[in-house]
Amino acid sequence: MIKSLIINNLTLFPEASFAFSPQLNVLVGENGSGKSHLLKVVYSVLATSMEEGRKAPKTVPTKNLLQIRLAEKLIAVLRPETLGRLVRRKQGRERCEITCLFDDPQLNLSFSFATQSKSEVEIKKLPKLWIEQAPVFLPTRELLTIYPGFVSVYQNHYLEFEENWRDTCLLLGSLVLRGPREQRVKELLRPLEEMMEGKVELDKNGRFYLNINGQGRIEMPLVAEGLRKLAMLARLIATGSLLDKGYLFWDEPETNLNPRLIKQIARTILLLGQNGIQIFIATHSLFLLRELAILLQTTEFQSTQARFFGLQLSAEGVKLEQGDTIDEMGIITALDEELSQSDRYLELE
Repeated sequence: MIKSLIINNLTLFPEASFAFSPQLNVLVGENGSGKSHLLKVVYSVLATSMEEGRKAPKTVPTKNLLQIRLAEKLIAVLRPETLGRLVRRKQGRERCEITCLFDDPQLNLSFSFATQSKSEVEIKKLPKLWIEQAPVFLPTRELLTIYPGFVSVYQNHYLEFEENWRDTCLLLGSLVLRGPREQRVKELLRPLEEMMEGKVELDKNGRFYLNINGQGRIEMPLVAEGLRKLAMLARLIATGSLLDKGYLFWDEPETNLNPRLIKQIARTILLLGQNGIQIFIATHSLFLLRELAILLQTTEFQSTQARFFGLQLSAEGVKLEQGDTIDEMGIITALDEELSQSDRYLELE
């Protein structure tokens, strides 16, 4: 698990230090406050820190290899023209420094790059081990409808899609988990399948369907987008990509979901946290935040560890406030607007 992230001069952030929970971490801020940047940077670090393929005996990270892979991943996921474009913009040359600290100190990693860097990263602290579980990144839109042929086209042509989309499609295509852990998968899937009123299926031609009770298989493009997002999450649980140890990054999970589905997503997120997944979500939805806060007070989830991070834009850059409750993350403009509208609506009465 990631314990903390320390950044200096990254995009909108002059400096910030994040102390993460081993279960749920929620980034909150208005549009343009750097939420997605943070998710993608941490995801890139984790995706780079995995050993490629299966080797016997196991290898250990080397400085040259990690420098190349990390620079390539940051560019492929965040899509700057050059790596130096990720350094905070101001006059003169600057250097971005990023440190990731883990529960296991042997995984700790620190690196930097400069404004003039095109694709060069300097490793300052080299991890001694590879991480074992692939991170999962869910973007704001669902990927099941673009899945057929997407990976092969992406790998053979230049496409203006972030590489984390390709990574997630690879995980979506994994085989469904069988064996001793299958029962745990079924328990996590049950509430999602009840909401969808069916099960997710992948045919031999690489197309996803929702097999709805009493209706048969429905092509995924014909399924409502909110349900497709649930289906994507269900598929990743079914393949074991979101089971036991691991990492989930989800950018605005509430997008295109009605309140009833958001409630189910909130509960599933907390269940995944209880099952060993370290979760990072970015949102500006007051409804989702309130639902998480309500659930965290229930007997079922009161032992779940959560951290909330408020990102506030200012003239000097993004400022960070954090704590174990929503109240500790300071004033968030996007949330204040929703609260203000509620007050104005009540005044109409």
